[in-house]
Amino acid sequence: MTILVTGSRGRVGTTLIGLLHEQGYKVRAASSDPDELTLPDGVPDVKLSLAEPHTFRDALAGVDSVFLYANPSHIDEFIKTATDAGVQHVVLLSSSAVLNPDAKNDPIARQHLEVEEALASSALPCTFLRPSAFATNTLYWSWPLRTTGTVSLPYPGAHTDAIHESDIAEAAVAVLKDPALRGGGYTLTGAESFTFAEQIGLLARATGRPLTYDAVTPEAWKAQMADYLPDSFADGLLAYWRSHDGRPVELAAGVDVLTGHPPRPFAVWAAENAAAFLQ
Repeated sequence: MTILVTGSRGRVGTTLIGLLHEQGYKVRAASSDPDELTLPDGVPDVKLSLAEPHTFRDALAGVDSVFLYANPSHIDEFIKTATDAGVQHVVLLSSSAVLNPDAKNDPIARQHLEVEEALASSALPCTFLRPSAFATNTLYWSWPLRTTGTVSLPYPGAHTDAIHESDIAEAAVAVLKDPALRGGGYTLTGAESFTFAEQIGLLARATGRPLTYDAVTPEAWKAQMADYLPDSFADGLLAYWRSHDGRPVELAAGVDVLTGHPPRPFAVWAAENAAAFLQ
């Protein structure tokens, strides 16, 4: 079985490639810029940009299963090319945001939902992995925490569950390996619900530094992020955080079901990545 992994420069993709390779699977690493990849010996790379349909055919040739990042721009062309190539299974890295009642009006949820709907209406067997907030999102705080020890938070009391990328990758391995687990969707969450303020405290403990936060207005935070986030995405994040301000996130059993172990606590991720927050 040959497995194509898209998004191979990302933390989840990189971890997944390593796990599949260690277990003896034939894995092909796909990226829009293959020259930037660092891969285990014996893992071939291939150019694949989900925004460029002309790259689909060569990347999918001889592939049995695909681990797919959610990009709706040319999903119909991707599905057709994958079907013509004989792909037997697609595992989509979706988002738990698609489960929100207003997902179609949420710019972050919508792109995942559009890909899910396109795959579900096709003849391709597919499985949806729906993780919540990635622990790696915390790296967006690395520069201000590293340089000033402080980060601006519009809703320091908002809850998150910050799932470890290794838990997502191990869940993907499980559904890629075991036909009995295929089909439908799995919600993947972290080990615990905690506030952003508590998350800063966990990073401080991991780094041994007195890290803290400044509580700012949503408008001030949005202005700070104007060069990095489109307005619609910033508004979507603010709305999500506001809805969870003082409200714990509901945890799901997807990681336990697929991997056979509970999710890794955020403190584990913080210890593994402490260097990113050190001066």
